[in-house]
Amino acid sequence: MKRRSFLQVVTTGSIAAFSARDKAEAQQIANAQAAPGDDLKWDKAPCRFCGTGCGVEVGVKDGKAVAVRGDTQNPVNKGLLCVKGYHLPGLLYGEDRLVKPQLRDPNTKELKDISWDEALDLIASKFQEALDQHGPESVAMYGSGQWGVHDGYAALKWVKAGMRSNNLDPNARLCMASAVMGFMTQFQSDEPMGCYEDFEAGDDFVLWGNNMAEMHPVLFSRILENKRKNPNVRIIDLATRYTPTSDYADDVMLFKPGSDLAIANGILHLLVKNNQVDEAFVKENVVFKRGIEDVDVIGYGCYGDNADRYTFKDKGRASSFEELKTFLEDYTPEKVAEISGVPAAKIKSLASIYGDSRRGTVSLWCMGVNQHYRGTWMNNLITDLHLITGKIGRPGANPFSLTGQPSACGTAREVGTLSNRLPADLLVTKPAHRKIAEDIWGVPAGTINPKPGYHAVDMFRALARGDVKAMWIQTTNPWVSMPNLHSIEREPGDGKFVVASEIYPTPTTDAADLILPAAAWIEREGIFGNSERRTQQWNKMVDAPGEAKEDAWAIMEVAKRMGMGNLFPYSEANWHEEMFEEYRKFTIGKGKDLASYQTLKETRGMLWPVVNGKETRYRYAAGHDPYVKKSKGVHFYKAKGYGEKAAFWLRPYHAPPEVPDAEYPFNLATGRVLEHWHTGSMTRRITQLHQAVPEPYVELNPADAKELGVKKGEMVRVRSRRGYVTLKVVIDGRGRPPRGQAFVPFFAEEELINKVTLDAMDNISKEPDYKKCAVRIEKVAT
Repeated sequence: MKRRSFLQVVTTGSIAAFSARDKAEAQQIANAQAAPGDDLKWDKAPCRFCGTGCGVEVGVKDGKAVAVRGDTQNPVNKGLLCVKGYHLPGLLYGEDRLVKPQLRDPNTKELKDISWDEALDLIASKFQEALDQHGPESVAMYGSGQWGVHDGYAALKWVKAGMRSNNLDPNARLCMASAVMGFMTQFQSDEPMGCYEDFEAGDDFVLWGNNMAEMHPVLFSRILENKRKNPNVRIIDLATRYTPTSDYADDVMLFKPGSDLAIANGILHLLVKNNQVDEAFVKENVVFKRGIEDVDVIGYGCYGDNADRYTFKDKGRASSFEELKTFLEDYTPEKVAEISGVPAAKIKSLASIYGDSRRGTVSLWCMGVNQHYRGTWMNNLITDLHLITGKIGRPGANPFSLTGQPSACGTAREVGTLSNRLPADLLVTKPAHRKIAEDIWGVPAGTINPKPGYHAVDMFRALARGDVKAMWIQTTNPWVSMPNLHSIEREPGDGKFVVASEIYPTPTTDAADLILPAAAWIEREGIFGNSERRTQQWNKMVDAPGEAKEDAWAIMEVAKRMGMGNLFPYSEANWHEEMFEEYRKFTIGKGKDLASYQTLKETRGMLWPVVNGKETRYRYAAGHDPYVKKSKGVHFYKAKGYGEKAAFWLRPYHAPPEVPDAEYPFNLATGRVLEHWHTGSMTRRITQLHQAVPEPYVELNPADAKELGVKKGEMVRVRSRRGYVTLKVVIDGRGRPPRGQAFVPFFAEEELINKVTLDAMDNISKEPDYKKCAVRIEKVAT
């Protein structure tokens, strides 16, 4: 499909708006998958969508991807795919693929085709002009957890070593930054210690605001298969609304938004009170820390609250188990029940699960915890539950953060495309870390700027007020996905220069001065890294349409035009491997060791650290991790600042920054749906997926709908203090909110729910909270 078609479907309410071409192409792909035949050429790749990293095999015929099947040799999914995975080829063949560079006339706003040389020359001149006149803080690049490793690494070198700016941040800031800071504050190294084998090894699975059945269905199926084989396996769904995940859970505990902070502390209170602390483990492996807790000092980072930037920095101090006991005294089951709405008996049930040393417990979370005004605190508290019980670093007993994008781990987190980071957990603020990068890159000492750049929300605020003069956006759609969109609105031709590299027209290309056509997925060679530390390589299988090029190539070409070609001394024929092997130098011997490029080409990916050709399933664990020299137990060897122990952080409950009141009596949460990927720019062009969920909607509780006088299918306005959208009501759909709650998916560009959302941020990670803002529901007169 093309953009006009799916918007027309919403307007007309008719599937008949699908063109004959759409139907014919869908049938062609369906026929090829039903009877693949022997005339297709098959090759492996990771899925282009979520962070699970499912393996697929793509069937190519006559230069076109016409079939896909689950890769039975891939240990992630063992041949199974979700509905998006089964329709992967369609993402390449929307009718309105961008195929030529286009420049917008600043006066008429019309687009005209230009050559790649003209486009690259223009980018180089605009960025150089900004650097010359305004310095490194005036340029910025906004990337993606959908970038391949090569794209992110090229961007990192160009921005941080070439332009000497740290204004590089990915859209992973909007989804995984709290998990990053959770791991970094507790282990001084990012990413989970467990792997997907935990889903077969665990006994109890506690899902913290995590609708796995829709968001990670292949992984959830592994838990369900474990439960089918072992009826004693339990699934606990901690959530703010009923979802398809709830239907499979042994217990569903609905809590008030933001009160998960209190629930976690309530569990800790009971573990300590009931002597369910693994004292030997804690003594050997844990230190206690406490940070700044004054809400007036911390703030929430909302637009207008903190002038130009939200730069709060936490300061930790030493704490103790004795201080923890005093700290937890107020978090009795009865007090937590009052705050959260979860009965005291269920708080006690949760504590008994974590405290049972005979059973393995796996905690799982994603956006519900990360997109939180205290997201890092929640990450800390969940991991605290595992540290205090010793349920960590062994099969079936781990805290496990799931990722939302295909390479949020492999590119944003491991390559280090965040405003304060370098590869392999290195930080721009540390002189020794900067020296490592400068030596590997062959640039003079002092090249890398020690001052962190703008994080994503502040970056777009800086663009709006004019401090950022030139910005390049790749593989993401911020004018749909950023919170409080009114605060970053712009018109092309406003004196700033915005480039968007994309595969389809979107609201972000509408806001851009220059649009570059990008190669997607198997139209280029690449590498992704998934949630379990698995690095996966794929080959180019088909040509990109028209003049579309891969993002890394475009970055390197601009760098060469700016006199920075020395940063990319790779051969034209083999630059993918040469670039990766250079990047890999950061990881070797650091406990982040990546497999060689040739090894990745020959395998279905490997779990780092990879030492002597052997992958590591469980980090920090004796007998699994080659960096651990103990004969048993765990060793948190990356945490040098904590004496190679993990940090248990005391973190209190804070109320949300905006709560329902008489004027705005509902809480709004946003999120994804099974069929659509993020802002829908790819999945809405796949006929079958768009047909399944063709329009945006708001989920309401039946009692609330009755009180409002609205019925299923009628239109309402969802209004906040920032703006409103008009949506169709869904009652008793697959998501079922309790009274006072409303849920809206964010895939639809025709009704931008992020004009409604609040831009409160986590105080440490600076990740926005998309789950808590006050709204009212207004019936639309017919």
